[in-house]
Amino acid sequence: MPELPEVETIARGLDSRVAGDVIESVWLGSKPEPLKSAAREIVAALEAKRISGVRRVGKHIVFDLGGAGKAASGSQWIVHLGMTGRMLVATPEAETPKHTHLVAKLASGRELRFVDPRRFGRLEVRQAGFSGPGAEPLSIDAEQFAQLFHSSKAPVKAALLNQKLLHGVGNIYADEALFRAHIRPRRRANSLTKSELRKLHAALQRVLHAAIAAGGSSISDYVDADGEAGFFQIQHRAYGREGKPCLTCKTPIKKIVVGGRGTHYCPNCQK
Repeated sequence: MPELPEVETIARGLDSRVAGDVIESVWLGSKPEPLKSAAREIVAALEAKRISGVRRVGKHIVFDLGGAGKAASGSQWIVHLGMTGRMLVATPEAETPKHTHLVAKLASGRELRFVDPRRFGRLEVRQAGFSGPGAEPLSIDAEQFAQLFHSSKAPVKAALLNQKLLHGVGNIYADEALFRAHIRPRRRANSLTKSELRKLHAALQRVLHAAIAAGGSSISDYVDADGEAGFFQIQHRAYGREGKPCLTCKTPIKKIVVGGRGTHYCPNCQK
């Protein structure tokens, strides 16, 4: 599933490509699973609307919409990519991939396409005001971060994945942040010291910014709005390195399950 850096990369790419364009018409496929809002509501909310901008909120891509004329509608189109969802900008002549569930024709002559083979992604429209379920990892300060985790008895890895605490952090970047902060993933969140929480806050923000700069991690089928893969996977120090030597101490990276999720860590470096 695309996490914060991947969704941020996609949102930035879409914003640079389609902000200011007008959605002239919308085609929706017959599969009901991707539609969190009713099909007629999606069509009504999108057609004849100008895309004011595209941004990320948690793991969601938010299209801010205004009227094609002077009046602004103040509505939002919200896309969650799920496991395999993609938002692509294409020309009408480009082959339409199988499992395309939405095509928005733009006044510029291009198309916005939502493609999702496994159909875990979701399309929704609503009035402006979507802010996500939790705090924003890139802007939360160290004190606010510590307050969130002081109240959680869950393992710190599970707390990092709790979207009601922090929205946008997923399995890859939780493992990478915990490795860089030298904290074991099974430690209870409320057992961490103030110093450890400061280190985790800093490590999480560093790894997220580095991953965004690298265009995200292409582990499975993630690509950005131009269909390009990311490169942060070559900088992974823990995630996906089970059995390989730790890049710091050479101890084999171990894989366990925490909160139902595969979790990678160094038994020597992480305490």
